Amino acid sequence: MPQTVLLAEDDRAIRHALERALTLEGYQVTAVADGVEALAHAHRTPPDILVLDVMMPGIDGLQVCRVLRAEGDRTPILMLTALVETADRIAGLDAGADDYVLKPFDVEEVFARLRALLRRSDPAARTDVPKPAAAAPARYLEAAGLRMDPQARRAWRGERELELTRTEFELLELLVRNAGIVLDHSTIYDRIWGYDFGPGSKNLAVYVGYLRRKLDGPGGAPPLIHTVRGVGYVLRED
Repeated sequence: MPQTVLLAEDDRAIRHALERALTLEGYQVTAVADGVEALAHAHRTPPDILVLDVMMPGIDGLQVCRVLRAEGDRTPILMLTALVETADRIAGLDAGADDYVLKPFDVEEVFARLRALLRRSDPAARTDVPKPAAAAPARYLEAAGLRMDPQARRAWRGERELELTRTEFELLELLVRNAGIVLDHSTIYDRIWGYDFGPGSKNLAVYVGYLRRKLDGPGGAPPLIHTVRGVGYVLRED
């Protein structure tokens, strides 16, 4: 069965072009023009993935995302946005989006991000999920004062539980599993997104920045994720 995509985009030209491209790529697409229709379709026939324009009249993409997440809907969401400021992209991530693409976009990048999100939402398709050993593995991962429960997808710094999106959790899990090891940008992109978007992409930096804010919390705890300039990132206590 083809994977289903719910596309919400108020620009008719972009909506029709992207609907046609996704259909030719093999997806079954439902295209709507606003957030009200998007929510109605999502409730009536839940898709495998949603592609939401951020700026739509009435209920915008961020509001659609917030409503679905508040209802406990964990369907992967890819946001389309013409807003280039980091704060705007962070607003989308904070609303519960899993990834975003900046307009004007290359349709091949949209395809790559959709494949990555769908692969991550299907544990059977992931190659980085540890295979069961003869003995039951330890439930928790611990490093640098962090504790993670990959099965329940929960994480704590000390006694404080962290509220993480799907991508933030997977990024933190990768860093915790490799605590003290510097991971380069290409490795992180490949493990988290399944695709290296190149040196010009700010995607990873945005997620790292947002994850740092959640880890450090309002009390300004010592940072755990460190930048190694020109290389990548490492999780460690200094």
